[in-house]
Amino acid sequence: MEQRELLKILSDLRSLPAETEVVEFKEAKNDFHFDKIGKYFSALSNEANLYGKPYAWLVFGIENNTRKIVSSNYRSTSRAALDSLKGEIANKTTNRITLIDIHELQITEGRVVMFQIPAAPQGIPIAWEGHYYGRDGEELSPLNLEEIERVRKQVQHIDWSAGICDGATIDDLDTRAIAMSREVFIVKNPRLTNEVNQWDDVTFLNKAKITIKGNITRTAIILLGKTESEHFIAPAICRITWILKNKENIERDYEHFTCPFLITVNDVYHKIRNLKYRYIKDGTLFPDEVDQYDPFNIREALNNCIAHQDYVLAGKISVVETEDAHLTFTNLGEFLPGSIDSVIESDVPPGYYRNNFLAQAMVNLNMIDTVGSGIKRMFRLQKERFFPMPDYDITKRQVKATLTGKVLDVEFARVLAKNPTLSLEEIIMLDKVQKRKPITDTEARVLKNKGLIEGKRPHYYISVSIAQSTGQKASYTRHKAFDTQQYFDWIIKGIADHGSLGRQDINDLLLGKLSDLYDNKQKNIKINNIIATLRQKGVIKNIGTDSKPKWVLIKVVDK
Repeated sequence: MEQRELLKILSDLRSLPAETEVVEFKEAKNDFHFDKIGKYFSALSNEANLYGKPYAWLVFGIENNTRKIVSSNYRSTSRAALDSLKGEIANKTTNRITLIDIHELQITEGRVVMFQIPAAPQGIPIAWEGHYYGRDGEELSPLNLEEIERVRKQVQHIDWSAGICDGATIDDLDTRAIAMSREVFIVKNPRLTNEVNQWDDVTFLNKAKITIKGNITRTAIILLGKTESEHFIAPAICRITWILKNKENIERDYEHFTCPFLITVNDVYHKIRNLKYRYIKDGTLFPDEVDQYDPFNIREALNNCIAHQDYVLAGKISVVETEDAHLTFTNLGEFLPGSIDSVIESDVPPGYYRNNFLAQAMVNLNMIDTVGSGIKRMFRLQKERFFPMPDYDITKRQVKATLTGKVLDVEFARVLAKNPTLSLEEIIMLDKVQKRKPITDTEARVLKNKGLIEGKRPHYYISVSIAQSTGQKASYTRHKAFDTQQYFDWIIKGIADHGSLGRQDINDLLLGKLSDLYDNKQKNIKINNIIATLRQKGVIKNIGTDSKPKWVLIKVVDK
């Protein structure tokens, strides 16, 4: 923006009768608290959205009441120091969104710094360090719940994927992708074969609902666009990144893929090393070997990422493959059904798609199915091979789906194999127990009533009846561990044998005998309590120091 234009804007702002929800003046003669700046950025961005303004202004170097220029020295040492504020603000705002323009004016009356703050994107209220701010007149205040929902619901009225790309023509689409789209459309609609063959490309793309009246949509660019046509959907990006990591989580290889996704999604699929997995033979219980990942599960997870990605957030889709047989797909945006449980329990498609036009085009091109059963089928396929259930992390405004391509626990797999009447919901609950994940009281009650688990919250484990019928006795014993008196006896015998025991000696004696359900911190707390109880009972005493204890017997008590 040219200085003449900035001076005109500054003059207009100074002529306002008072500060507004989208204009704030600060003297900032010497410095200004960084956290306060972040709160103002959040508030002004949100208010600009709510008032339908393209941006808001935070102006340093102006006295509010008189509008007199008082000159600001805020980050005046260098332009680089001022520009670095963009990244610093981004690190603490929603999804690192910050497109702030910083204008520095050196005029006769002094230095003025003008922060041009864009309105919050539709559907995305801007938070500062996790808190949403707004304005009550001239005052900074929390954004109330009604205002937050007003911003969030804006996206429901606009289908980003149906937007027209200005300047784009059919020449910006990949001819190979168009040819492939015809082929898969016929597979999906075999009764239209003769008609499709007679349509020209423009007619076909309109009929397949990829373009609108010959206009190139964002959906057309994503699915069929040439690689160099990605700029038509900017600032959104059309990108999938595949990453291979070893067991230590160190990156070994990677590759980026862009439009046309109709073609490159297959390139991503073939990049994944879907190795053969050989089961431990157990009579005829398991087949000799299978692919680590069912092909349907890979394609369903990947195409779901494409269909449901929140492209407004300008992020990429990622596929992370690890050498310990885990495959994780991540796309940006909230999980609209709310929870995986609601998807598993329901047999109907969701009532709302983030990218409805894109999703419909993908249905027409046989990439996804709108019946809403894709995720449920992924769980069933994992069940059929006795693999762990897919893991979904739907926090932090992203959806992360992880497939495990191996048996994590052979005994647990045998439970699935020998109990074919278990419902999918029950298996998902039991899968959480296998993975040491928390379960609700209701889930625990269901599993206990069926005799599938034992233990107390949060330390549940596969029940003894199941363990005895599946050869999981050792695992059961490790989980259940021993009575407290047994721990007392081991310590007493150890001191009697050696005269004394240090804390490390007691750790060596007990750590391997405590329940596997405890983590290291919980095990140390348990040992502290055991030692404290023996001391309080007058059985042992410390003749060393607090930092280097040396426990000896005072007397031996009856059990």
